[in-house]
Amino acid sequence: MVFNEEEAATKIQAVQRGRAARKEVDAKRNEGQPSEEPPSEQPEEEPAPEEPAPENPAAEEPAPEKPATEEPAPENPPAEDPAPGNPAAEESAPEKPAAEESAPENPEESASAPPAEPSAAPEPQVDHGEDATCHFIIYPENYRHTKAFPVTRTVNEVLEELSAELHIDRSALSLALDAQRLNVAETLQGLGVTAGSTVEFQLVVDEQEVAMDLQALGNVAARGLPNFIDVEIVPDDDGPTRVVSVYIESTQQGKMQWLGGFRNKRNGATYLHATCQTDRKPKVYEKDKKFTRETQTYEMKTRTQQTVRDCSTQMARPDLLLDPSMDREMVAGRYMTSEEHHQLRVKKTIVIQRYTRGCKARKRARELRKKREERQQFLRQEAERKQAEAEERRRKEIERRMRPRTTADFEILYNELEAWRLQETQKINEAGLPEAERRAALRQLLHKETKLLQTIDRLKIAANAENRDVRIAHTLSDMAAPKSWEISDGTGVEVHTPFTTRSKELMQLYNGLRLPLLTTDERLDVLLHVKWTVKEFDCNLTREAVELIDREADLLNRGRNPTSMDGLRRRIANLFLQFIETPEFNPEATRYQIVPGDFEMDMPETSRMRNAKNTQTIT
Repeated sequence: MVFNEEEAATKIQAVQRGRAARKEVDAKRNEGQPSEEPPSEQPEEEPAPEEPAPENPAAEEPAPEKPATEEPAPENPPAEDPAPGNPAAEESAPEKPAAEESAPENPEESASAPPAEPSAAPEPQVDHGEDATCHFIIYPENYRHTKAFPVTRTVNEVLEELSAELHIDRSALSLALDAQRLNVAETLQGLGVTAGSTVEFQLVVDEQEVAMDLQALGNVAARGLPNFIDVEIVPDDDGPTRVVSVYIESTQQGKMQWLGGFRNKRNGATYLHATCQTDRKPKVYEKDKKFTRETQTYEMKTRTQQTVRDCSTQMARPDLLLDPSMDREMVAGRYMTSEEHHQLRVKKTIVIQRYTRGCKARKRARELRKKREERQQFLRQEAERKQAEAEERRRKEIERRMRPRTTADFEILYNELEAWRLQETQKINEAGLPEAERRAALRQLLHKETKLLQTIDRLKIAANAENRDVRIAHTLSDMAAPKSWEISDGTGVEVHTPFTTRSKELMQLYNGLRLPLLTTDERLDVLLHVKWTVKEFDCNLTREAVELIDREADLLNRGRNPTSMDGLRRRIANLFLQFIETPEFNPEATRYQIVPGDFEMDMPETSRMRNAKNTQTIT
């Protein structure tokens, strides 16, 4: 039986149509609508009136084409075998394999006739002694498969035999009885199956395994053939048919040879001659190795060489005058035997080894000296680093006590003061002084403690002022900093926006207000710039700042001492700082605004409109 591409395409289409019809029937059944019978490849047959309606809704669906070993569902009875020698039966279904039985010629006769079992898969003979007949409904394809098993078999053994017989992976199979999944360790007898009885199981196949089978079947056109096919063998003596699984080696590429075949006139079966796609191995004879050019021919090449030193001699002749003044007599030296030559080579080899070992030893010594120097230098650097760190820690500890800045610094001062007080109190109590002297010493200790606490408070006030100035400077610098972005090539780009530019201008004005030792003209110039900056907006804050600026300018024009105006200048600087930290006047301050303030409530309507216009112009 030859499995070609047309048969593979037909099988795929049949399976896909059956699945689509089954999904449509299930969807309509779930919605409560009457379902239509899905289309089938076989002619529609009208069931006999005396046949009852099936109880299983899934069995009403048509089953796609299946191997000869599987029995179709009882709702679609197979057609009768055609008469032998009927040409219409032989040409009725060209898409099916030649070994399959053709459909009947007259659909009406087949509808009226009782259903007959297919001859390709006869009912197996069941021994009712210890075996039970098991009918397996294969889901989701709705195939029926019948097989006899001893009642002592377990569910796992039954699944193993079905996996080997149906060519399906064991992990994709599961068995159910009355819609209840069975335990693989149970036996058929434990499930209530008795010897000689007939029971119907549900054999569920994993959808993923079915999809893999369809994919393997769909790849037939690309590979040429599947991995195996089921061949139905029909004997000549009208005996039972046999189904044999044939493994196909589809790795060989090339067109299959057409060797012809014949048709059985008695039953209309078509037989095709078989062929093998395996390439033949070439025959190799021993003489083939001898009849080669490399064996029979040998390449010869001639090369000449001119030596560096030429020697010649000339014998005396009667017609030739030779000058013997430069002639020398050469006497051969002492002959050196092979043993002497070997001893000389050993001696010279020892000399070479001595110099080589000396060179390696000196090199090793240089490396060791270098490592020793590096180690000593590392130790010196570590000692210097540790000493520098100790000096830095000591300097920081002294600085923390001389100029404390953080809460931890003042905590250290308070703890040391308390420890000093307790130590001094203990000394006074242990001195054994009279009561009057002891009380006087305690009063003096209390006076010293009070002085030290006042000193710590003054340091705290100075630290708060300095920390405030540092915090304000850092905030203004962050507002005026340009925006940074990283472009595609990895480099950074800094861009000044209108908001950062305005923040930078306001920061410069604030720093100008905080500068000491300015002349009168310079101070008046700074006050004028600040005044025109805050007068762009009309609110209580700006009006108060303008009033204070005018007051300081009047005092400067009168020649007042700058020292007497320190409080006024601090008030102007604080008001301008509030102006900078307001988002309505400085949009960049929005990032530092925890709770937005509403400065528009006390402003008249015309001022709010003018401020909104100015803010839009700045952005």
